[in-house]
Amino acid sequence: MNWEEARFNMVEQQIRPWDVLDQQILELLFEVRREEFVPEANRALAFVDMELPLPCGKKMWQPKLEARVVQELAVKVSDKVLQIGVGSGYLAALLAKRAQHVYCVELHPDMKTFAEGNLKRAGIGNVTVEQGDGARGWSKQAPYDVIVVTGSLPIAPEELEQQLAKGGRLFYVQGELPVMSGTLVTRGDHGALSSVKLFETALSPLEHAPQPERFKF
Repeated sequence: MNWEEARFNMVEQQIRPWDVLDQQILELLFEVRREEFVPEANRALAFVDMELPLPCGKKMWQPKLEARVVQELAVKVSDKVLQIGVGSGYLAALLAKRAQHVYCVELHPDMKTFAEGNLKRAGIGNVTVEQGDGARGWSKQAPYDVIVVTGSLPIAPEELEQQLAKGGRLFYVQGELPVMSGTLVTRGDHGALSSVKLFETALSPLEHAPQPERFKF
């Protein structure tokens, strides 16, 4: 396979049409080699517009979602980032190329090991992967300038919002099938929160995510 041709086609046919137009983000997709974060059995599908299976029953985001989220979060070199669910490590690598440091919290030891191996081979040194349950955030390094959640949440994540620094940005997918929305929450300089729904999408639920109260007769 011609990896560079496939990468170029991914950017032009999937990424740009999804309103990812920041040239620095587009260049980042050529710098961080996505195929090196995909399990060997599915490496030929690294640039296809679909989720890909990962260990522990997890899935790797579609390329266009990864790129769009990194663009919307507007990561700066001074930012401290929290990622809930490490996945393959690819999203963390993209964020790390633009941030000061990325802290990932991963529930499953095998996923942690898989992602750490990918990040090491890619030469990404400013990502720390810790094992734990990040469904209610990770106070250890809080507050964070950027938080991204890799599984969907049925309700707004109050604990995560509380861990945002002033000027911080939080991305998560809110809702339950069939209606889910990619949502960006921003904490203003005076502490007030604002949110905007960016697009419709669908993700598998985050394990142990806080649930809304259900009406009981």
